[in-house]
Amino acid sequence: MMQSTFPLLSLAIWTPVAFGLLVLAIGRDENPHPARVLSLIGALVSFAVTLPAFMHFDNGFHGMQFVENVAWVDRFNIRYSLGIDGLSLWFLPLTAFITVMVVLAGWEVIQKKVAQYMGAFLILSGLMIGVFCALDGMLFYVFFEATLIPMFIIVGVWGGANRVYAAIKFFLYTLMGSLLMLVAVIYLYFVSGGTFDILTWHQVPLTMTEQVLIFFAFLMAFAVKVPMWPVHTWLPDAHVEAPTGGSIVLAAIMLKLGGYGFLRLSLPVVPDASHYLSGFMITLSLIAVIYVGLVALVQTDTKKLVAYSSIAHMGFVTLGFFVFNDMAVQGAIAQMISHGFVSGAMFMCIGVLYDRMHTRQIADFGGVVHTMPRFAAFFILFSLANCGLPGTSGFVGEFMVILGAVKFNFWIGMLAATALILGAAYSLWLAKRVIFGAIANHHVAELFDLNKREFLILGLLAIAVIAVGLYPAPITDAMQVSVGDLLKHVAISKIN
Repeated sequence: MMQSTFPLLSLAIWTPVAFGLLVLAIGRDENPHPARVLSLIGALVSFAVTLPAFMHFDNGFHGMQFVENVAWVDRFNIRYSLGIDGLSLWFLPLTAFITVMVVLAGWEVIQKKVAQYMGAFLILSGLMIGVFCALDGMLFYVFFEATLIPMFIIVGVWGGANRVYAAIKFFLYTLMGSLLMLVAVIYLYFVSGGTFDILTWHQVPLTMTEQVLIFFAFLMAFAVKVPMWPVHTWLPDAHVEAPTGGSIVLAAIMLKLGGYGFLRLSLPVVPDASHYLSGFMITLSLIAVIYVGLVALVQTDTKKLVAYSSIAHMGFVTLGFFVFNDMAVQGAIAQMISHGFVSGAMFMCIGVLYDRMHTRQIADFGGVVHTMPRFAAFFILFSLANCGLPGTSGFVGEFMVILGAVKFNFWIGMLAATALILGAAYSLWLAKRVIFGAIANHHVAELFDLNKREFLILGLLAIAVIAVGLYPAPITDAMQVSVGDLLKHVAISKIN
């Protein structure tokens, strides 16, 4: 481990939380402008404090970097233990960057309870970064569960007509899954000799029965969060009812908490069970990739279509993890990073249209390119990235996962590759119906193109999508050593 002389990770976690609390303290409904300005400053500062860890990260180092480890609850040996490696590095700046986009996205759109809205997102940002940094099992669980609270409030207060139903469904699904994870965490605490240290858990010998039970306990928490089929039904409802910022964060970051959980806990803590149940996990992943892709094809609501496409893309992630080779696991992590940019951009585009027409129905659009040409260009770019066009970030992860899957089993790789066809089908079908053709109605005829704020958000996301697509080396280089170490560890039996 590389001990940190300066608390970079604590700064990354608690800076947005502190700004969020400050925004809540000074915010006033009668004058929301100070809350907006302070939120933007807080988001930018929070992004800036994630950069030193990124810039000083040693790609060749084996183990955790920037480690912080101090006592928290001495009686139960719970420690405030933080650290990152190549598996978690990129999620810190990604989370902070998406938070900046969300603050800008809600700048003019949110008119009521502005301080509470902005504050919730800033606090949520810090908690999500905490999940990616936690090296103590109980600290991981606390951060993992705490993210539910601000997102529940965001959907329940600023969401659509059925927001309460969607918020409660989201909360119950994720809470029930996580309770089993808590049982597994407590069990590991006792069998490891009274420690919550995740890295120590990696070395604890367990019987196959213990491993399988722990695997399923973790699976319930992480599968709901990803979400994997068949526990995915909460996501379309949450996306449809959430405000634009909520949908962006939900798709871009919160789904990644589940994927990251597999990397940090399931695979290294119970490697034999992970191998034993890999066929089961691959099957669930392929169902998500193919079946949910077909479901996306028949959607009539723009948000639901993109929500189902997110489930299909995250199926690639879990597939990559459980074929156990370097190419596939690196591709799965690259896919998570790319999906953060692409899905966030897609939901931003849908939000732009909804702010103007107050409808999400695909049939209500058509011919948008005639009235919003700049918007149309962005929408087409992100749609092409969503279906994995070479040169965009969407291609990198999917290509690597398919290569890894083919190396593992040709037929699994071939089935996974059908996602590229389905992705092209639903993404291009959406673009055709919304963007092209004759102007469908007078509402479309009255649309106005992107303002400077919207152009800035979509422009930054477009730069990220193209940059990662053309030069993914910074992402893959950072994770290479950590993925190699993980797979070596997973290959070693831990059965008593």
